[in-house]
Amino acid sequence: MPAKKIFILVLVLALLAGCGDNPTNRAHRQEVPGVNSTTVLLGSSMPLTGHASYLGTQTRIGAQIYLKHINNQGGVHGRRIKMIARDDQYDPPQCLANTQRFIIRDKVFALFCYVGTPTTVKILPMITEARIPLLGMFTGANALREPFNPYLINIRPSYYRETESAVRHLVQDLGLERFAVFYQYDAYGFDGLTGTELALKEFGLSPVARSSYTRGTIKVEKAVREIVASDAQAVFMIGSYNPCAEFVRQAASRGFHPLYYTVSFVGAEELARRLQGLPQERVIMSQVVPSPLGWDSRKKSQAVREYTRLLQKYHPQERPNFVGLEGYINARVLVEGLRRCGRDLSRKKFISAIESIKGYTLGDDMQIEFGPKDHQGLKKIYFTLLKGNTFVPITDWDSLKND
Repeated sequence: MPAKKIFILVLVLALLAGCGDNPTNRAHRQEVPGVNSTTVLLGSSMPLTGHASYLGTQTRIGAQIYLKHINNQGGVHGRRIKMIARDDQYDPPQCLANTQRFIIRDKVFALFCYVGTPTTVKILPMITEARIPLLGMFTGANALREPFNPYLINIRPSYYRETESAVRHLVQDLGLERFAVFYQYDAYGFDGLTGTELALKEFGLSPVARSSYTRGTIKVEKAVREIVASDAQAVFMIGSYNPCAEFVRQAASRGFHPLYYTVSFVGAEELARRLQGLPQERVIMSQVVPSPLGWDSRKKSQAVREYTRLLQKYHPQERPNFVGLEGYINARVLVEGLRRCGRDLSRKKFISAIESIKGYTLGDDMQIEFGPKDHQGLKKIYFTLLKGNTFVPITDWDSLKND
């Protein structure tokens, strides 16, 4: 063979070898952070100690029991899911540090089950820069929904939706007109305050009083004085369980007994525990998931039944609760997205897989829907009323008129 032809043949073979599907190139193409042949790695920053620890602990438990269930069945497409949970104590700088570690040192595939508005809002620039998905945040902050961010996957409805639904019931069904707002002085409280004001405006109303407290404290004396003086018929509480309970106790000691309303973030079980001994107080809480307590076992959704069973199996010392059920639902959506990706997993494919979820039913009253420009999975709001030491579903608003 002439030398020139030999040279061309060698060159072609070399090019094919360089571009071919050899192990080195295949590994390079398929290298995805947090993913190997046996594992998918997730990072979760949440308050596991401190004044919001109940929320973080129960969210983690709810998510982990479903992930254990899936891992015990062999995982998703042969990969088990590992969730690294780090404590941020509901402190934004610590959440930021945890997230940096997840992305840079741990090289996680995705972020999962973050808890809290001020903490989660703090990391938004980092998420966009790293192009890393964050799924299942325990916050209804509008900043996680507008403007649309393709890397944020919200499952629970927004605080705007919670407060709008509450105002509508309290105005239309109960005939109330005088509303005050007690809120945490940070991004979470401001979001709830704004949502309440927007909802009231639709009825030609505005708050008769607004007063706040500092996150991490229970210094509510000033807020109590100002709101009691307003003679409000209803007080919207946008805070965490300790200061909200303290507000109710101090207001009751002054002979002030309005109707109280709180958003779901407050934490039903912990608020109820702290209000024991105050039977005169009427407290309504909106929820973003159905009741996990099974007041009528025949009406339990499929998700509630499975959550209760897995909780009994893996954490028998824990009682079913709204926060844990939400963590479990977050894990259900995560796993469904991983399943739809197939074995060839990437962050981009995962987001597209989530966006393909339509009519994913977890029960008769719980359907999850996403889309390319719709990263809000659940829409329905449920309402509960404090009865004794627990919150029970409200089935008849008219019955509250005489309470």
